[in-house]
Amino acid sequence: MDATKATLKRYLEGLHEAVRWKVDGLGERDLRRPLTPTGTNILGVVKHLASVELGYLELFGEPHGVALPWFEEGAEDNADMWATENQSREFVLELYDRALEHSLRTIDAVPLDTERQVPWWRTGPVTLHLILVHVLTETARHAGHLDILREQIDGQAGLRKGVSNLPDRDEQWWTDYVGRLQRTADSF
Repeated sequence: MDATKATLKRYLEGLHEAVRWKVDGLGERDLRRPLTPTGTNILGVVKHLASVELGYLELFGEPHGVALPWFEEGAEDNADMWATENQSREFVLELYDRALEHSLRTIDAVPLDTERQVPWWRTGPVTLHLILVHVLTETARHAGHLDILREQIDGQAGLRKGVSNLPDRDEQWWTDYVGRLQRTADSF
């Protein structure tokens, strides 16, 4: 496999690992409750990511074989951004795992310079390489949202399990730090 494909796959797998970690250990209520004025919630973001990845990569590879009724014409607005009562954590995570499996198979099977038309874009043909960069960017953007949502729920923060990328300080240091930031903000 060429180095570019290997790199794209490694980053996609790493982002999937980070996204799945944000779900680990949370109860159903915390996964589903809206934490922003627009209703952003952890399980909904994962469902959205799975759906987007499946939709884009199917343009280049074999059909993924997964029904995505929330993307069909006439579907409720934002239906891809939350899990209904009938869509369990297991359902959403399996969907996300299937998206990764489908993407990895597609990357292995299709040359990066293969062109396709994205029906919902108003552009000319795009390459698999561009779509993969788009999916990686979309996933990284939403992984950042998940970072903030998870920290709001239980204080868990960081890149992935065991790697916080934060200074190793005690609770008092963090309380003082946040207080300092608040005082600075309040001075304006």
